Amino acid sequence: MVLLTAFASALAISSPFLSLVAAHPFAAGEHEHHSSGPLPGGGKWFQDEDHPAHNLFRRNPLKKRDDSSDFLTVGSPEWVAQYPKSWALTEADVPKAWVDALNTAIDAGKIPSYAPSTVDPNGGVPNYASGVDRNSPDVCANSDRVCRIPQDVWDAPDGYIGIGFDDGPTPDSPKLYNFLKENNQASTQYMIGSNVLDNWQEFQMAYNDLGLDIAVHTWTHPMMTTRTNVQVLGELGWTLQIIYDATNGKLPRFWRPPYGDIDTRVSAIAREVFGMKAVLWNQDTEDWSMSDSPPGTTLTQIEKDMTSWLTGSKSPGLIILEHELTNDTIQAFINAWPMISQNGWKPVSQALLNSSWGAVYQNDDDDDSDNNNDGDEGTDLIFESLFSSDSTTSTSSATATSSGKGSSTTSSGAQASSTGQAEQGNTSSGAERSMSANAVLSLLVSAGFFFLLA
Repeated sequence: MVLLTAFASALAISSPFLSLVAAHPFAAGEHEHHSSGPLPGGGKWFQDEDHPAHNLFRRNPLKKRDDSSDFLTVGSPEWVAQYPKSWALTEADVPKAWVDALNTAIDAGKIPSYAPSTVDPNGGVPNYASGVDRNSPDVCANSDRVCRIPQDVWDAPDGYIGIGFDDGPTPDSPKLYNFLKENNQASTQYMIGSNVLDNWQEFQMAYNDLGLDIAVHTWTHPMMTTRTNVQVLGELGWTLQIIYDATNGKLPRFWRPPYGDIDTRVSAIAREVFGMKAVLWNQDTEDWSMSDSPPGTTLTQIEKDMTSWLTGSKSPGLIILEHELTNDTIQAFINAWPMISQNGWKPVSQALLNSSWGAVYQNDDDDDSDNNNDGDEGTDLIFESLFSSDSTTSTSSATATSSGKGSSTTSSGAQASSTGQAEQGNTSSGAERSMSANAVLSLLVSAGFFFLLA
């Protein structure tokens, strides 16, 4: 187990952006592996205009997708005003509709009931309450790298290397984006919501100019297992919301927990409330630590590590943790790029590694199993209820009447496998996934009304 010394140093940095440099304290461990299926084809990402999903996110539900007034101008004062301003989200920042959806999942027994972990700010791994074994199948925390949650992703298919980067967008991101464009390479960008707010021009370059695959990396980059249920909602939900608003309607399917800090509770909230799948990694460059004093690694050491991985076994395929934090972290990827083709690897955006996961975006028209509502009355009722005045109420009142559900206390929930295998082909039924995607759309449009009326 590796101590969280980098996390402690991050807490001491006053600038939220600079604190991300100390981003990933866990080292990759050894696991059994599971290969994945074929790659998916292309297709349009948007729903047809008559699909009810569009109404769920519109600031004005009467307007059409091609009406530019449906979305505020990215970067405008009005656009900025829609989102939380505090680096540390509070439960009061979370719309009531999101908490209601959480409580529905709790009542259905889908969210584990143990309390959040705690972490010593001076370093260490997350600890749980007495009697809670973090390595048990019920918790399956990632702290010690001995347990894998079956629904989460760790490995690429044999012979493939998943391309993706954490912590964007940043002022240094254009160097990476230009390199990807020059090499005609797709990639998954795990975006921090508050970074999208601060660096929206770089976000537009990634989305508008390159069409990169956008995924969620939380709003403030916290250790997610230390957050209450409602705080987890805020971290994921607001990042989904700003990505949706900045892309005229894309709803990411994938997310990555900062520091790789995840357990069955956090994974279940992301999956059951927001329909998202967590993507982790099986190798770590530790490139974030190059900015430490003294540096935790160097460009030379990263090149040695990449050489070892890229000349090694192709089973399983590689998902390597890399960042677009600084010029150096980007240069580390650029230096290793020639070795990928030289050693016969197939580079693919991480979000496209396995067709059984579904489309990159939950509201992608070509993923019929996810998006065909087919007149589902229950889903239609979800749509309708979110436009009531109650849906704009903050959680300060919602949590007070939910008997503790919208907090760290939940009902009994899902079990996780301790076999160490990443069962990447594990997907829910089409009906369940359709409800999940449409419900997420409902939740996020209600957040827009929540902030507009606040």
